[in-house]
Amino acid sequence: MKKKQPVVEDTGEVIDSHEEEDEAPLKAKRSKHEQAGEGGGGGGEEVVYHPVKLSRSDLYRPPSAEELNQLKEAESLFHCSLLKMQMEELLKEVALSERRKQQIDSFVQTVTKLLQAVPDSPEVEVSDLSWLSGAVKVPFLLVPKTTKGKFHMAPPASVDLIGSYPLGTCTKPRVTVDLAVTIPADVLHPKDVVNQRYPRKRALYLAGLAQHLTSSSDIGAMSYSCLHGNRLRPVLLLTPPGKESSSFTVRVHACPPPGFFKPNRFHPQRNNVRTEWYTGLQTSMSEGSEPPTPHYNSSVLGDLLPRAHLQFLSAVSSQCSAFADGVALLKVWLRQRELDQGTGCFNGFLASMLLTYLLTTHRISNTMTAYQLLRNSLNFLATTDLTVNGISLARDPDCTAPALAEFHNAFQVVFVDPSGHLNMCADMTACTYKQLQHEASVSMQFWDDPTVDGFHSLLMTPKPMIRTSDHVFQLCELVKLQSSCKKLNLLSELMDHSGNYVHTALPYILSLLQRGLGERIHLLTHSLSPDPEWSVESEAPKHKAQPPLSFGLLLKPELATSVLERGPPADSPKAAEFRELWGSRSELRRFQDGGITEAVLWDGQSMCQKQLVPKQIITHLLQLHADVPESCVRYVGVKVDDVIITGSEVPSTGEEESLRVVQSYDDLSRKLWRLEGLPLSITAVQGAHPALRYTQVFPPLPLKLDYSFFVREKISRSLVPKEDKPCPAYVTPITVICHMEGSGKWPHDRLAIRHIRAAFHIRLGELLKKHHNYPCKPCPTHLDVWKDGLLFRVQVAYHREPQVLRESVNAEGLLVVRDNEEAQALEMATNYKPLLTSTLHGLQQQHQCFGAVCRLAKRWLGAQLFSEDITEDTADLLVASLFLQPAPFTPPGSPQVGFLRFLRLLASFDWRNTPLIVNLNNQLTGKQSVDARNSHIVSRSWSLFLAHTADMSSSHVTDRLCVCVSVQMLHRVVMLAAESLKVLENQLMDGSQMQDVRVVMRPPLDAYDVLIHLNPKQVPLLSQAVDPPAVTFSRGVMDGNVAHSGGAMPVVDYNPVSLYLAELRDSFGDLALFFCDPYGGTVIAVLWNPKAFVPLPFKTSQVSARRVEVTGEEAKTVPNVEAILEDFRNMGKGLVKSVEARTEKCT
Repeated sequence: MKKKQPVVEDTGEVIDSHEEEDEAPLKAKRSKHEQAGEGGGGGGEEVVYHPVKLSRSDLYRPPSAEELNQLKEAESLFHCSLLKMQMEELLKEVALSERRKQQIDSFVQTVTKLLQAVPDSPEVEVSDLSWLSGAVKVPFLLVPKTTKGKFHMAPPASVDLIGSYPLGTCTKPRVTVDLAVTIPADVLHPKDVVNQRYPRKRALYLAGLAQHLTSSSDIGAMSYSCLHGNRLRPVLLLTPPGKESSSFTVRVHACPPPGFFKPNRFHPQRNNVRTEWYTGLQTSMSEGSEPPTPHYNSSVLGDLLPRAHLQFLSAVSSQCSAFADGVALLKVWLRQRELDQGTGCFNGFLASMLLTYLLTTHRISNTMTAYQLLRNSLNFLATTDLTVNGISLARDPDCTAPALAEFHNAFQVVFVDPSGHLNMCADMTACTYKQLQHEASVSMQFWDDPTVDGFHSLLMTPKPMIRTSDHVFQLCELVKLQSSCKKLNLLSELMDHSGNYVHTALPYILSLLQRGLGERIHLLTHSLSPDPEWSVESEAPKHKAQPPLSFGLLLKPELATSVLERGPPADSPKAAEFRELWGSRSELRRFQDGGITEAVLWDGQSMCQKQLVPKQIITHLLQLHADVPESCVRYVGVKVDDVIITGSEVPSTGEEESLRVVQSYDDLSRKLWRLEGLPLSITAVQGAHPALRYTQVFPPLPLKLDYSFFVREKISRSLVPKEDKPCPAYVTPITVICHMEGSGKWPHDRLAIRHIRAAFHIRLGELLKKHHNYPCKPCPTHLDVWKDGLLFRVQVAYHREPQVLRESVNAEGLLVVRDNEEAQALEMATNYKPLLTSTLHGLQQQHQCFGAVCRLAKRWLGAQLFSEDITEDTADLLVASLFLQPAPFTPPGSPQVGFLRFLRLLASFDWRNTPLIVNLNNQLTGKQSVDARNSHIVSRSWSLFLAHTADMSSSHVTDRLCVCVSVQMLHRVVMLAAESLKVLENQLMDGSQMQDVRVVMRPPLDAYDVLIHLNPKQVPLLSQAVDPPAVTFSRGVMDGNVAHSGGAMPVVDYNPVSLYLAELRDSFGDLALFFCDPYGGTVIAVLWNPKAFVPLPFKTSQVSARRVEVTGEEAKTVPNVEAILEDFRNMGKGLVKSVEARTEKCT
């Protein structure tokens, strides 16, 4: 019986699908007949498995002591038993199957036999490569070209398994088996540690092995790579032949015999690369005055110790039963954060050594579970700074071993191995360790939060740099770093890194940027250069061939956009240092507090421009100090913001416009409060519009009307556009709810209440006109107020009106209270929406990029034609969840990263089984969260279920903000979000691709049946389109300052496109769905309802938009598509340019 393949969601890892098929499934008990049939040779018949039948005594047997211990452990260690089961399933998923282990063992035996048969070759100079065939190349950059020494090939002294596989910590999906091949002692010389002689012999020996293995059919693909990106430590990669070639890789290391070199030769303060040999120039330096080469020394020393490390790890791990599982969980955690691969990474070997350190220092116990090992490891990383206080596994180091202080002088991160001579973190930068420490700290923060799905956040959510960092930039032409090394005078460091100018310059560039960005950032991270891989028939790639270096900034939003860098006073000793850092940008300035200090002023007027202040700092410092031109810096922190930018002179993404609207509203609110002459006083004035919480995609702009564009309406003297003019500019009504005090004067009749509210609208209009000269237009449902070039729609509310709408008197004269849609809608408009607006406005005050993320999210939803299904309030709450429950991230610090996480949320969240609960103001308790999830699981409705804490009661969650989206529409949202995220992230991180972020805003129209093309002249929001046309139309507005009061009332809330859409949905909603981009869309997409095209029996009451088809004696009706399309044209006369039929139903 074939076992069902397990699925791991969101791991960011590729799991071999065919591997688990080989695992022996658990077999239930079978009947004797079945067993006899199986033993009788019926091999061709499929065996049927039946569930186990337990007796009553077995079924109700008390739990055993082991089972009780497991239950107690689940209760005390985990939030629930589900988390324990998830951990166990994950460990099963990443563990190697027995069949895979057998394949590995068999291939390793084959490789070992082949390696032991390597033929001898005559001794030649190290620089003489004539003994190698032309096909196989040496995996080493021979710079300088020559060095002293003799070399010959000989069979290896031994071939041993090392690394994670013999230790039992090897995990999927990247299965790598390490094989140590010992170079015979007669090939090497004790002085080979000097001037790259040993690394070159090592590379030559690997080339000889590759040449020998090329003739064998038992070896599949063969290539070279470098161990963790270190060019001094090339390795040979072997894969098995045939279909198993991608299942695992054997990595062959060439190592010297144990103890061949003395460890004290590799002290961090010693030199093993002579300046005269490296530069080719005569120098007068003695050996004692040569600069130390700690990184070169640690590279060579690392080859001496792998067997000793394996013995040490095996001895410690054998005492802890959960050691392998703990390492596996830690490796998954590292992999999801992209910290386990590349130069200077925290790899699986370091993870094993860390657990060993915690065990040997008794910080963790041998009896702990894998869960506890992971938790304690992360807690140690979060609280221990190895850049300041290094740790050592050496219990009794010999007298020649360096002290920790000496390691700190040579390396940025210190973690010393059991020998006491090797720093295992020699290649790690301080920024990488700070990133590791930050990730561990964030993980510990949300670990115990019952409202967070800790398992998925901790181990199942990938965290690529583009989605983790607020801003990202890249150094593209890495060859320019050669001039950086020269400018920074890094010759000795370049020798230490064997000519790798990228790794030489990187720590100095990071230090420079850290100084310059200072308090603007929480964290500076950088990508880890991937291990290069190339064919054995190709030359080793140059250092410049690696991908661009990527850097991530985790911003402090409150400081990152400051345009002023204030330095020390002019007479301070630190002033010279400040001027040296900033160069010509530094100047003396006098401030309002009377101080005269050094300062740097960056460019930026709008928030959109201020977002680029970090870019200005980075490019200036790199040009000034590292000789890296601005053209080599590719800054991708704000590229996505382009789709919501408005304004030609000063670009803006809506922050300034939103602030202007809020200020005008605040002023109106104060004036409403102060009005005198009302029969009842005002108890509250609340905004209920997205613009008042900074989330309107394109905030309303103050309009200065061009009166020549309009004529005056005779009765109200309002402005009406002339007939030959285009559609006037759209005037957005900004909703304001004005609550009146309760009083016995209020009637209890619903119609009378409406009349009273209408009277209040009239009286408010009269008072605002009298005292402030605001043009007002009262209506039964609202009062329109024209103020500061903006239109405020004031609605008077009475707090008991929803209750009155629920009350009715039945035939017996009894009062009945029954909820209804009218009461719900009124309560939503007058209570919940103002509450939501004020709450989200508060969130904007805490996170200044919240509004911009909402605007980007809603712009994408509108562009992809989803704005009718996912409303503005829903979108705002979805974005709010990214800030309130950001795990495993920190709250977004830039609009771009917030938008990427929004797409990720849509694409990966389990909408079918899990409700998304937005915990506003942190009011939701763990019990309420669990109750909400349980109630949703019971209903099992496939919908985008959303609730916020205003909806929560002590016992249940109401459905006031439950957004029901059809299965098909939700599928499409998820699919398009996933594709948009993939395209956008690839584009942002790959400069070689076409750079057009608007491509994710252009909807695919192939799936629609009919396209109704609109006349751009009659689309009032045309300028907001994704691709606005070059031709613009006068919309009856002028440039210039707007009057605060007076003037005539314009045409309000007039959008022919939305009115036309409403008519289409009203007339043909049962036949088709209609979609349009509300932000300047010029196409209405129509999708026929398949159920509407099922022929129906002829009825005179059901012939609207249908035609009769007679088959024999039966008459049926089907939709009359041609007539419907003609109705589309007629209903939209003047607005519709053409109707394009795209499917067979239309023809």
